[in-house]
Amino acid sequence: MLKGIDWRSVFKGFAWIVSLAGIIVLMSFVSIKKNTVTCTNIKILIPGADNFIEREEVDAILKQSQGVLIGQKLEQINLEQIEQKLKANPYIAFATVYADMNGVIHINVKQRQPILRIINASDQDFYIDRNGLKMPISPNFTASVLVANGRILESFSGKVDTLITKLAKDLYKTAFYIEQDTLWDAQIEQLVVNDKNDIELVPRVGNQRIILGSADSLEVKMRNLRAFYNKAMPKVGWDTYKTINIKYTNQVVCEKNKVDSLTGGAKAGLDSTNKKPIDTMVREEMPDELKEDN
Repeated sequence: MLKGIDWRSVFKGFAWIVSLAGIIVLMSFVSIKKNTVTCTNIKILIPGADNFIEREEVDAILKQSQGVLIGQKLEQINLEQIEQKLKANPYIAFATVYADMNGVIHINVKQRQPILRIINASDQDFYIDRNGLKMPISPNFTASVLVANGRILESFSGKVDTLITKLAKDLYKTAFYIEQDTLWDAQIEQLVVNDKNDIELVPRVGNQRIILGSADSLEVKMRNLRAFYNKAMPKVGWDTYKTINIKYTNQVVCEKNKVDSLTGGAKAGLDSTNKKPIDTMVREEMPDELKEDN
């Protein structure tokens, strides 16, 4: 009869039973230990350079949620409730709370990271974070990010919320793209929405406005602008144009400043028309960059 027994299955089942029993014993030990251990310390980690949330504010949230923690038994402290209270703060994106068997409660807080500050048409002031969520301005800290203003109708309720209008989503998409590119992050300092609902980029170098339009085909438009900066601007001068329009993906259209204010206009072969497509000289040098890209 013993020859018919699958000993491998028997040993495997026995091993599972022993393991399960060990886990139960360990959990019982942890539970008993937790009943006797009191909170001896609280370690709070808030990484990042931004200071939207300070240690004192976290301490206040803890006290409001559970009272004074140090001296309490761990079994009496609701760690999950503390996590939820922390996550309810508009400046906190994520929080983890756990306790070790030495009575130390560890709190790790990740702050929201704004990439754009919005001043809408009603003068409401708020941030958009890296995840595309609206968040309030902090009275304690001002983030060094792009600012967008003008004809922006996106409203803010005062609480963390998603974006509603396409324009606001386009502003977020544009700001995110600029932040990821070292050239544009250094060159673009502001976004403006004009009366035609076009997004305009305000550069740090040069007096021109760059008309982006929407964030549709954003990479193609910015590729054309980069080619224009690299090949045209050094030859025609940074103050030659009043506007650079890249809203159409297959061309760059420029509006010149007044003729008498141009520097080197004759040398560059520019005429006196007020609005014209990019100069022939530049078009000849940028055929690949300005080809239609659908």
